[in-house]
Order: sequence, then C-alpha cells, then structure tokens
Amino acid sequence: MRAEERRQAIQDILQHSPQPVSAGTLAARFSVSRQIIVGDVALLRAAGADISATPRGYVIQKFPSGLIRQVACRHNGAEMETELNAMVDQGCTVLDVIVDHPIYGQLTGPLQLSSRYDVAQFIVRCAQADAQPLSNLTEGIHLHTLSCPNEDAFRRVQSALREMGVLLEG
Repeated sequence: MRAEERRQAIQDILQHSPQPVSAGTLAARFSVSRQIIVGDVALLRAAGADISATPRGYVIQKFPSGLIRQVACRHNGAEMETELNAMVDQGCTVLDVIVDHPIYGQLTGPLQLSSRYDVAQFIVRCAQADAQPLSNLTEGIHLHTLSCPNEDAFRRVQSALREMGVLLEG
C-alpha cells in the first residue's frame, strides 16, 4: 500500500470509528511502525484534517451532540479522577481541559471521556507516563468543556462539583 493510500485509509478509519484509535492499533493494521503513523497523522493535519490526539488515541472531532457547557474548577491532582467521574456520572462527556498559561495563552487538551471506564483509562495513562495534568501549570485552576444531554445533567454536574468543593463560582 502506498503512503497516500494508507493516509486516506487512516482518515476513513478515524472518520467512522465511534471511539479513539491508538497509533499502535493503526500501526498493526497497516504493518508499519507507530512512528510512521504519527508522521501520517501529522501530514493529514497539515493538509487540513481535524484530527485530535486524545489520551486514548486519535479522533476526528465530530460535532458533539447535546448542550455544550463549561465549568471552572480548582483542585489538586489527587482529586482529578473524582472530579472527572462526577461529570461522566451525570451523563456528560468531558470534551477537553483548558488552562490559561502565562506565556502560551490558552492550552487545550482533548479528553473525550464519557464513562468511568474512560476516566480510569485516562488515569492509568497519566500514571504510566508519569505525566502531570495541565492544571498543575495554573495552581489547579482549569476549565472543562462538557457535552451534556440536557440542562438538568449540567446542573447535576455543577451540584456534584460544588459538593466536592472544586467548582469555581463567581
């Protein structure tokens, strides 16, 4: 298979996949190295493909269904799993995390977490990579963009985060 054909196939797979697809999975499918896939995705992005890297793999961002809302939070890294579970437990998808960096401005990390399983996998990846959350750059202050099925689900998220003491409110 030629490189151009492989890149088109990668884009097709990501377009039709209901969940993120890892570089390792794509590498195995096309019998190439993970680094070849990383390069292919970089070239697809440079050509205009809206491919994001999430903690669980690559996705082509689809227009999220439901209401799009944001919550502002502040907590330490130890509370991250509980915070994320509080949001997915209410039926919302955590689309991303956003911090305001003093040098780079707004930094956004795509998450695409919809269930406790997704959250658990994210936490495992953080531990395995010995990586720190973006919120460590801003003394724990960050935003999450949520896709919620309805306004009531969003209010439940706010209530759960308020009870935890992590919701920033004006």
